[in-house]
Amino acid sequence: MKGNSTASSHQPQTLIDGKPVSRREFISRLALGGGALVLLSGCSRWALPGSGAKDREKIYEFIAVDYSKCTGCRTCEAVCASANNPVSVDGRMMPGPGNPALSNIYVHSFNPDVSAPAVCASCADIPCVNACPVDPDPATGRRALFREAKWGGITNDPERCISCGSCVDACGADSVGILAQHPETGRPMRMCTLCDGDPECVRHCPYDALSMIRVTADHPYYRMSPEEIAEKLSNRWYDLSV
Repeated sequence: MKGNSTASSHQPQTLIDGKPVSRREFISRLALGGGALVLLSGCSRWALPGSGAKDREKIYEFIAVDYSKCTGCRTCEAVCASANNPVSVDGRMMPGPGNPALSNIYVHSFNPDVSAPAVCASCADIPCVNACPVDPDPATGRRALFREAKWGGITNDPERCISCGSCVDACGADSVGILAQHPETGRPMRMCTLCDGDPECVRHCPYDALSMIRVTADHPYYRMSPEEIAEKLSNRWYDLSV
C-alpha cells in the first residue's frame, strides 16, 4: 500500500472462504512474486456495509491490466473519457471528445520504459468512503461517497459532496492513489464506473491488455501505487545493476 504508514480505523470487510479477515492478514496472503503480470482493481467479494448475507456473498468484476501486453498507447484514457463525459448535440447525448484529463483510468509512464495504467481499486475496505465526513443519509445510509450496489463502483453524490478532499487523501494513503479533485468543483474524480458492465477501455484496447474479471486474493500488485508497480516491473524487466 502506498506509504504503508496510515492505519485505518474502520472495521475490515474482506471475506476469504466466507470468513472475515483483517486487512493486514488479507494483504499478507497476496502473492507478490511470479505469475501473470496483472494489476487488480479490487477483490472478489466483500461485506457491503448494512447489507444482508446474500449481498455480502455477491461477487463483483473489476478491471485488470496485463503489463506484458500494455504498450502505454493511452487508448483506454481516450475512450474512457469519451464514454463517461457525454455532450449534448442538438438535444441528443453523444460521446464526449475524449479528453484524457477527464479519464477514470490514467497511464503512468516511467524511465526505464514501463507503462503502469492506474484505475480505481474498488477496495474492499473502502478507505475513501470511510474518510467522507458527510453524515450518512437517514434514508439510504450513504455518505456523499458510496459504493454503487449493482457493479460495486464508488460513486459521488454531487448534491451532498462538500469538496473537502478527504477521500482523495485516503486513496493516496491507503490505496492506488487514483482519486483526484476536479479542478473546478473540487469533487472527487476518476472513480471507475465499469461502464455498466461493458467497459470501454476493455473493448477498445488494441493489445488486449485490459480485462474485466472476477478476481481472487492471490494476484500480484493488488492495490499498489503506479510507482510501486513500476519499480517491481523495472527490476523484473531491466538490469538496473549497472
